[in-house]
Amino acid sequence: MSTPTPIDIHKEPIRLSQFLKLANVVQDGLHAKIRITEGEVMVNGKPETRRGRKLVANDLVEIDNIIFRVKTADK
Repeated sequence: MSTPTPIDIHKEPIRLSQFLKLANVVQDGLHAKIRITEGEVMVNGKPETRRGRKLVANDLVEIDNIIFRVKTADK
């Protein structure tokens, strides 16, 4: 397993669709919705089909065999 790429968020929680946009793996909300509802995204090792899924620090998101870790930005 590769080391997850940390993506800083400014406020917890963050919606899965917003996180995918922040990580630059989707172009917009519609693209995020399609990828999520098609079962192409995993959260903490499990398939996730809810685009409104709330993510918090240290959650792992996998898409296209790339793993991202939710990280709260340092203040």
